[in-house]
Amino acid sequence: MRYDFDRPIDRLRSDSAKWGFYAPDVLPAWVADMDFESPAPIMDAVKRRLDHGVFGYAFDLPELRDAVCARLLRLYEWAVEPESLVLLPGLVSGLNVFTRAFGQLGDGVLVNTPVYPPFLTAPPNQGRGVHAAAQQATLVDGHLHYDIDFAALEAAITPQTKSFILCNPHNPTGRVYTREELLRIGDLCERHDLVLCSDEIHCELLLDDVKHIPIASLSPALAARTVTLLAPSKTFNIPALGLSLAVIPDPALRAQMEKAATGIVPHVNVLGMYAALAAYTECDDWLAQLLAYLTANRDYAVEFITNNLPGITTTVPQATYLAWLDCRAAAIDGSPYEFFLKEAKVALNDGARFGGDGEGFVRLNLGCPRATLEEVLTRMRDALVK
Repeated sequence: MRYDFDRPIDRLRSDSAKWGFYAPDVLPAWVADMDFESPAPIMDAVKRRLDHGVFGYAFDLPELRDAVCARLLRLYEWAVEPESLVLLPGLVSGLNVFTRAFGQLGDGVLVNTPVYPPFLTAPPNQGRGVHAAAQQATLVDGHLHYDIDFAALEAAITPQTKSFILCNPHNPTGRVYTREELLRIGDLCERHDLVLCSDEIHCELLLDDVKHIPIASLSPALAARTVTLLAPSKTFNIPALGLSLAVIPDPALRAQMEKAATGIVPHVNVLGMYAALAAYTECDDWLAQLLAYLTANRDYAVEFITNNLPGITTTVPQATYLAWLDCRAAAIDGSPYEFFLKEAKVALNDGARFGGDGEGFVRLNLGCPRATLEEVLTRMRDALVK
């Protein structure tokens, strides 16, 4: 089946947070939510469950657990048992449960900035501190590139640091970390006895010829200290259906996570379970077409920004549908987020929310029809040059 990602869908007249948060004349290019219709097998699965007509309490679907394990084995040669999976209503819930489960009040959580904002809010939500280490930013072929600064990570660790939350593929930089980098992270966690949470929600949104490696798949010792967070929500554009997964091979870690979630984190959405099952078993063709479209959008945006947005440099994301723009050399007074919102009527993500080293940056969502992306970038260009 051929999918039409160019087809515009009117989301202004819906319950869309992305399109409804700002005034109707503002083009939204902020939250990680794509403007594409979900795959037909997902909609068919949800409709079949709706047709049953009864929505009482539901058990987990054993076939969903089996499908996730089969997919992890096929994609990454990572053998995981079904009982290692903990179902959650969302990845941000998983981040908060993780920080609640490990360490004590006042302990610290290591993070790499700039980073997805809930990495910075989950620890204080649970009475923990944020121990932040900035990544190394360089220019490669005129484009922004980030590497892990391992010296900065080591320097950020204190006796109170008990855990590390990793983002791979990384949001907002789009990096996919190599085996060597992941092994160094594993060594750091083992030397400092840190429990590791690896947010891998973007792992199937690979835009280049790169390989995603689940860090827990590298060794039994590393798996024994790792909670891996996954979800179909970003890949298949179903975040409103409320389902994510924590892969926790170690029974003791798994018990701590489940205890921390008890009475606080609700059961998952039954429609989300059926949607996830369809996503993981019937939607590979849709995903292949999506990745080709997103890659073309990424390439178009990088070329346009480089040639038409003076003073702004961008990442070339290896994964995700998010670009990270450095606006510090542009002719902008104050926040680039505020500038583009006011002068271009374009809503981006404010880089300051991704950590202190995100000041002067914005995050751009590329997950939309090409015509929408062209309009977003044209408005940004016109605001800069007028």
